[in-house]
Amino acid sequence: MDFKNNLKQIAERANTLKDQIQTEEATKNAFIMPFLQVLGYDVFNPLEVVPEFITDIGTKKGEKIDYAIMKDGKPTILVECKDWRQNLNLHDGQLLRYFHVSNAKFGLLTNGINYRFYSDLVEPNKMDEKPFLEFNITEIKDNQIEELKKFHKSNFDIDSIVNAASDLKYLNELKQLLQQELTDPSADFVRHFARQVYPGMITAKVLEQLTKLTKKSIKQHISDLITERLKTALNKEDDSVKEVEDKASEPKSKNKIITTEEELEGFMIVKTILRQHISSERVVYRDAQSYFAILLDDNNRKPICRLYFNGIKKYIATFDDQKKEIKSEILSLDDIFNFSEAMLKTVENYDKIN
Repeated sequence: MDFKNNLKQIAERANTLKDQIQTEEATKNAFIMPFLQVLGYDVFNPLEVVPEFITDIGTKKGEKIDYAIMKDGKPTILVECKDWRQNLNLHDGQLLRYFHVSNAKFGLLTNGINYRFYSDLVEPNKMDEKPFLEFNITEIKDNQIEELKKFHKSNFDIDSIVNAASDLKYLNELKQLLQQELTDPSADFVRHFARQVYPGMITAKVLEQLTKLTKKSIKQHISDLITERLKTALNKEDDSVKEVEDKASEPKSKNKIITTEEELEGFMIVKTILRQHISSERVVYRDAQSYFAILLDDNNRKPICRLYFNGIKKYIATFDDQKKEIKSEILSLDDIFNFSEAMLKTVENYDKIN
């Protein structure tokens, strides 16, 4: 499963479980730790992710921040966590104080739903007041996912992120400014365009008239853009009607593949087992009508195991050195852990061949 789909799983988990989460600690366990895992960090390795990281603030000794992500033995990302119901606007000052006395280059403030990434773009060693990247995990956009990928352990490069963060900072501020001007244009904004369309002197009366016209023209322009996009979408839909009809006429057996929650949970257990030795991104699944296949490097020639969960009884199939399938019944998902050694050996054999 790719990075984007892993984030979607966290979003689905947040939507499903949040009303049952009542504490900050539960928020960390249910939402934030899985998020850090998706970024490629081993939250159970204290050399990589340090919980309760101590940061002395002035005369206050032993002050702790929730997590510090380490690189080369030094903190590089400080993570301050709050209960999912908390408003982050009330807590950014706390992260700022921790950031100021550490050597970390980035700070993350999150309640498991909203995520805010900070750096020191304005003044060295002093956290910026505004985040350069902010998103709601349940509404995350593709462009935000691309920026978040830079924080993945396998991609992490401080200089690259800082350069991108600087662009993001100004991009976000410009977007906010444009949104404000398009909603309620200022006098300077109106004058800028008025000088290009009005030949005479721009008096207060003329400015008032042009302000009304500017607002009206903005609304009409946005309406025209929406209409044009709708037309384009409808045309694409018309062009694809034949393709949809062709698919509908295909044998129904091709459309009977349904990936169940139980299969996905089994997949996550296998990923947990294998991440001891390989990156979790290398482990993917492909669902079929008769079994749920878990592969290495998304390669059909590298099966790790298969889950047979469609019948009354449940089975897991592992593979020997000759790739011969060995099928075993399991009574619960926890029984998958009993096949850890076989799966780790299979992956090791594939990597030796490569």
